[in-house]
Amino acid sequence: MSGDLRDNRGRGDAEWSFPPVHVEGRRYGIIAAAIALTVMFIFDWEIIGTLLLALTGGVFAFFRDPERVVPQSDRAIVSPADGLVSLISQVPPPPELQHAAEDGGAGLGSEPVTRISIFMSVFDVHINRSPIAGTIKRIVYIPGRFMNADLDKASEENERQHILVERADGTVLGFTQIAGLVARRIVPFVKPGDIVAAGQRVGLIRFGSRVDVYLPAGTDPKVLLGQRVIAGETILAELGTVGLLEGVSQ
Repeated sequence: MSGDLRDNRGRGDAEWSFPPVHVEGRRYGIIAAAIALTVMFIFDWEIIGTLLLALTGGVFAFFRDPERVVPQSDRAIVSPADGLVSLISQVPPPPELQHAAEDGGAGLGSEPVTRISIFMSVFDVHINRSPIAGTIKRIVYIPGRFMNADLDKASEENERQHILVERADGTVLGFTQIAGLVARRIVPFVKPGDIVAAGQRVGLIRFGSRVDVYLPAGTDPKVLLGQRVIAGETILAELGTVGLLEGVSQ
């Protein structure tokens, strides 16, 4: 029966159900549905109304918020976003994340680190999650342009929000939510001082976007360019683990 306890020994029932819709998106779906029904029944434009109903389904699907099983490893850095690994490069961290905060909190420094960029299409889940457990030390919002988030320069020119997380052992990790060509708002769920778990929801970006993750020094990616990743589940890297990975494109 639905609601029975499930575990990793195969006990419980498995059944498909549509993921819940995040509260942030419910009003958009309701508005879209109201417009579609008005067009269909008030104006009697059935074809247009049917198309708008299909669009309404897309709006609800965009804001879906499925549960995720977070890896229980203290060294794991999990993906903050669903999507495609579109860039892996060595770059200096953004200036907003480089230096120590006024309260003495650490920054990422100015030396180049590995940046993993994850591109989210409009078909991906857009709820973003914290890559590690720790304290939110800094959130910096920067208004900007809305060019294609798949471009490298989007990291410096698009609307974006930088987040710095510090683990209990002092390790810091930064990641950036970047608005894309269609995206028009970054919505945070957390604030500086909040304590988050690895894989905890920290925000969303509406309608197509990208997330950059800046790995700590001495840590190499465990994902490949072109790989699809799942927020809160895919391990992007393990702290202190280095080594070259190679794969074959299928």
